[in-house]
Amino acid sequence: MATLELTDINQGGRLIRIKRLLRELKLPWIPITILTILVICSAFAPLLAPHDPQDLNVKERKTAPGTTWEFPLGTDMLGRDMLSRLIYGARTSVFISLVALGAGALVGTIIGVCSGYFGGRTDIVMMRLVDAVLGFPTILLALIIVAILGAGILNVIIAIAATVWARFARQARGEVLSLRERDFVTLAVVAGVPATMIMWRHIFPNVVNTVLVIVSLLVGQTILLEASLSFLGVGVPPGDPAWGIMVAEGRDTLVNVWWLSLFPGVAITIVVMSMNFFGDWLRDTLDPKLRRS
Repeated sequence: MATLELTDINQGGRLIRIKRLLRELKLPWIPITILTILVICSAFAPLLAPHDPQDLNVKERKTAPGTTWEFPLGTDMLGRDMLSRLIYGARTSVFISLVALGAGALVGTIIGVCSGYFGGRTDIVMMRLVDAVLGFPTILLALIIVAILGAGILNVIIAIAATVWARFARQARGEVLSLRERDFVTLAVVAGVPATMIMWRHIFPNVVNTVLVIVSLLVGQTILLEASLSFLGVGVPPGDPAWGIMVAEGRDTLVNVWWLSLFPGVAITIVVMSMNFFGDWLRDTLDPKLRRS
């Protein structure tokens, strides 16, 4: 009996600590819920979608939302189910955004850490390159890259990564300029630790939080950029389920077949806003300066 009572007390203590932690974190539940739904739709699209997004049904073309339970969000000009295309479109947007951001974060962080640590000519050359990239409007730079490489998912990923890496490089360099003057880095240099080991074991772990915050803040922008490229016809190949293409397909029939552009447009807006709110919360949580204030 005493053992059971002690176990119950320990479990009760854990629950109290978890509740206190959740209150302190002040989690943004609405954005988290929306993003969780987005991830689930992306991961389990074949199971959740009621139809194949490429199935043509000429007899059911331009079916309005709410007309039939078979097509709750209606169909497009070719009779394809809008709900299924929205679900598969989420998978496309999430995949492109995460892969492009991952590549951009990796390249940008490496360049920023090396530039900040070594300084000198390396820093000057790298930062002038960063300034040149940041000086270009994002959509214009992405359009130029895709125009050179051609349309396609891989090329869209390359174009988006090429527009975001400079932000990671600039921020990482700023962090490293401060970190390299710290005592633990100075002691490692005096002890003869190789520069690569210092950057990997002592500097990079202290930059990770900043990189994660930037990623969370840029996910919404990259989804919007991918949708913009697809809308302009230079992104995901036509016919593939992507939110930008779906908006573009309905732009000529906004009055009569309004749902073709409305539903994907609303999906883009909600996801981008949710990612921005989540990114703001993550920045406020991980930034020690903001926590102290």
